[in-house]
Amino acid sequence: MTNNYLEAWSNCLEIIKDNVSLQSFKTWFEPIRPVKLQNSVLTIQVPSQFFYEWLEEHYITLLRKTIKKELGAEGKLEYSIVMENGTSNSKPYTVKIPTTNRQALKNDPVSVPLDVNKDHPIKNPFIIPGLKKIHIDSQLNPNYSFDSFIEGDCNRLARSAGYAVAKNPGGTAFNPLLVYGGVGLGKTHLVHSIGIEIKNQHPNKTVLYVSSEKFTHQFIDAVRNNNQNDFIHFYQMIDVLIIDDVQFFSGKEKTQDVFFHIFNHLHQTGKQLILTSDKAPVEMQGMEQRLLSRFKWGLSADLQSPSLETRIAILENKMYNEGLELPKEVVEYLAYSITTNIRELEGALISLLAQSSLNKKAITLELAKQMIDKFVKNTAREVSIDYIQKVVCDYFDLPIELLKSKTRKREVVQARQIAMFFAKRMTKSSLANIGMHCGGKDHATVLHACKTVNNLIDTDKRFRTYIDELEKKISIQ
Repeated sequence: MTNNYLEAWSNCLEIIKDNVSLQSFKTWFEPIRPVKLQNSVLTIQVPSQFFYEWLEEHYITLLRKTIKKELGAEGKLEYSIVMENGTSNSKPYTVKIPTTNRQALKNDPVSVPLDVNKDHPIKNPFIIPGLKKIHIDSQLNPNYSFDSFIEGDCNRLARSAGYAVAKNPGGTAFNPLLVYGGVGLGKTHLVHSIGIEIKNQHPNKTVLYVSSEKFTHQFIDAVRNNNQNDFIHFYQMIDVLIIDDVQFFSGKEKTQDVFFHIFNHLHQTGKQLILTSDKAPVEMQGMEQRLLSRFKWGLSADLQSPSLETRIAILENKMYNEGLELPKEVVEYLAYSITTNIRELEGALISLLAQSSLNKKAITLELAKQMIDKFVKNTAREVSIDYIQKVVCDYFDLPIELLKSKTRKREVVQARQIAMFFAKRMTKSSLANIGMHCGGKDHATVLHACKTVNNLIDTDKRFRTYIDELEKKISIQ
């Protein structure tokens, strides 16, 4: 048995490392710092109350056995919990809690008190000052529910994590839950869905959605009016805080500082934080490291561009909710043409309906092509490989699965070569990417296909007719 606290904790870590996963070890044990060893009592410092509670809930048996093995039968463990109060100029203080007496946690002032005088109610930056907590408007959009959020491979992880949070806010490992991804992929929709579901399942919880821009403006107003404490106290009352587009805190040091303390208080008191960003924490610039490290505490789930099937499902869901009917070929054309942005996809559908209504024209594929030509002019102008394959398969009456298969039947090979030819000519995709879309072929096969098609255009009049007709069908010029 050693009397050196550094050596004692190092020996404990060696035992713990063999009994937990590498990720768990890095997350929950590497941040711990040994403080002292006195009378067979090892004191360790942990970053927060939440951290302490997690260790007690998930690793108490392992810790107890490890301490007994290292320090003997009389060995005990004490925690020194680093806390910060709700102001920016305070120094951290510590609270000692014996691991054998969890009740001690409730008796120590480890959480930051609101320190509110009942005669001076907290000002609510969203509504008339003085209203009670229960009257806080959640700022959630009722149209953004889980029912209208279409699940696909592009968002399955984020949606599943969001639903788990909705069932048990503040009680899962997904705290904070950070949802990130490009513009128009459904981040805002998803976090509204989580908030709405929490309100449905936990009506006593106070849920608040706020954009980072509004949060910043409220803070600036609070500084100007010298009521920063009211601003901080208001946000410390929230049970589930949803902040949209946290990347806009970049470069705003004072806003980051006040959000850091609000974040800490909510996290340490078991409240749920849900954040969105256009990029992963590791890619955020101009953000304080202590804030970024907290963003990484929970789960960072990305939203990717939706697949063709998901895009079609999104359009069909929108049509169902609006009581609309469109020809299948038009729906497919929209889904094939706009590939990266759900917001643009739904916008294209609305524009098409407006064009039809204003001009008293039936919704046809031709009208859709004309509308897409204008709608996509400044965005994703390029036709997709998927759409080229669909048009070619429809033209030759072949299942698209057959075109992507390994079959060497003459008519399938020819259709596949034509699809490769148009993909190289009408998209910016690499030869390797085109080959991958066409049944996993390599770039040499794509080059050979293009050469074969060019030769047939020059020598076969009937084949040249095929190409001319297909070009008209595919083209969105």
